[in-house]
Amino acid sequence: MELETRSVHHCFGGRQGFYSHESTTCNGPMAFSAYIPPHQAGAKLPVLYYLSGLTCDEEVFALKAGAQRVAAELDLALVAPDTSPRDTGIDGATEEWDFGEGAGFYLDATEQPWSDRFRMYSYITHELPALLAGHFPIDVSRAGIFGHSMGGHGALTIALKNRSMYRSVSAFAPIVAPTQVPWGRKALPRFLGDDRNAWKRYDACELVLQQPFGRKILIDQGLSDQFLEEQLQPERFEHACEKAGQALEVRRHPGYDHGYYFIQTFIEDHLRHHACALRDV
Repeated sequence: MELETRSVHHCFGGRQGFYSHESTTCNGPMAFSAYIPPHQAGAKLPVLYYLSGLTCDEEVFALKAGAQRVAAELDLALVAPDTSPRDTGIDGATEEWDFGEGAGFYLDATEQPWSDRFRMYSYITHELPALLAGHFPIDVSRAGIFGHSMGGHGALTIALKNRSMYRSVSAFAPIVAPTQVPWGRKALPRFLGDDRNAWKRYDACELVLQQPFGRKILIDQGLSDQFLEEQLQPERFEHACEKAGQALEVRRHPGYDHGYYFIQTFIEDHLRHHACALRDV
């Protein structure tokens, strides 16, 4: 599979790169960023996938989160895919900030016209790992996943549905119950149709009740987050995890909002949470 290197930058002794390729899963070009920390020749590094939130792309995490310094210390590769395919030409794909391009919700759409291109779930769980294994010094069998907002939703649901693929999961201000909040109720029927059982397959609260992840999940939430009460509602996930017997730590932080200053503040805790699980033991 061919890979286009758009740019590479030295960073804390490693390389921060930005890449594009033709995706067979999404039937068009896709992009991602990858930070490869300094390492010995022949080494294979564990990988931590980061899924961004609404309106973001593959560059935002690398530029704003400040994760590379700690990733270099912990020998973690960081990979952040775009939030959706781009330039799809689909009518209505760019008219709303919280649906369509930049807002793919990390699912495999089943409804036309979205189903041909919006297949982010399969892209992240199958095509992207295979691409990384072929082009980077990465051991995709040692993988963790985390994300922010819509990306937190993606990280939780993907990990809960693929427990053998990911050793760790965490989230910043995730959408935990998209079937119950406006963002999800707007996107899910358009991507998946009117069958509410199909929606539940992308709802972390529903999924953890079916099968817990097993290892502890870490969530950070700012209490000055403008989306907290209407869209995020972490207490729903707390209740579901308690019922399911899933170990969960939700840390609530006064004064912090939904943005990347919040993520910068607690990013080191998340990387260390994942590094503990990703050590080659």
